[in-house]
Amino acid sequence: MPDLPPTSTPPARRRVGVVLLQGFSLLAESCATEPLAVANQLTGEGLYSLVTLGLDAHPVRSGSRHLLMPDAVIGEPVSLDLLLLCAPWGESPTPALAAWLRHLALAGVALAGIGGGAELLARSGLLDGYRATVPWPRFEAVAGAHPGVRLSRQLFEIDRDRLTCGGGTAAMDMMMTLIASHHGSELAERVSAHFVLERVRMADEPQPASPLAGAPQSLVDAVALMEANIEEPLTTHELAEHLGLSRRQLERLFKKHLQAVPSRYYLNLRLRRARRLLRESERPAGEIAMLTGFSSAAHFSTAYRNHFGVTPREERLG
Repeated sequence: MPDLPPTSTPPARRRVGVVLLQGFSLLAESCATEPLAVANQLTGEGLYSLVTLGLDAHPVRSGSRHLLMPDAVIGEPVSLDLLLLCAPWGESPTPALAAWLRHLALAGVALAGIGGGAELLARSGLLDGYRATVPWPRFEAVAGAHPGVRLSRQLFEIDRDRLTCGGGTAAMDMMMTLIASHHGSELAERVSAHFVLERVRMADEPQPASPLAGAPQSLVDAVALMEANIEEPLTTHELAEHLGLSRRQLERLFKKHLQAVPSRYYLNLRLRRARRLLRESERPAGEIAMLTGFSSAAHFSTAYRNHFGVTPREERLG
């Protein structure tokens, strides 16, 4: 278990601020905040209160073109225990934002960088001496520019009062770990079950590399959703809804950047996961079929042979 902020005398209600910068990932923001809201619902208690903040009083547009209206503006008097910073990759902090973040750090507020927000914390000088992670396409650039940051390629890092993740669904794994540290693993498991998660990924799992460097954030988020829902695959319509896109928009993104329709790309992801399980575990092929979202062993075997040229049984024997 990574180092976590002290929890010996937790406040009755943790006050959480969410800073949104233009172009932020709507998926990552939701993955960071929804677990907190669900924890409130499941317990019937106000364990977390959330306030959304912007650089000014105008609506903030996400990478998928959705507008969110902030409740407050950075710098305004607001009492916080934790601040979530949601930003696109490669963003630089404004002088006002950097100064405000440093003020919060001095006041003992825990700071969390979601996706590009982690690099913003580094550029504000607030990750020096801390273990941290950033989205993998930004790793080399951040490592070169900020040698004082102890960068890792892990899914997320929680080091004292700094939390960072690669964005996308990794934000949910990080927040589940945080909820467990605040209120116990039983509540975290109940929140996880609410989202029908196969499992909560641990911090020391590596970020999955993919051919998405330079791709739109919406496409990166779509692939992250697929990778997080292998056992119970989402339909293309459900993926689009989660991302705030139309089905046609999602299909155009996949065709332009990955030369595939979403359903075919998703199937390939599931089959690659199945191949790894066949090679690295002793699980029966029928169980692997279920774990990778196939309705029957026969369906799995046919899809596997069509893709790899061998059956699951031949794969394991070979």
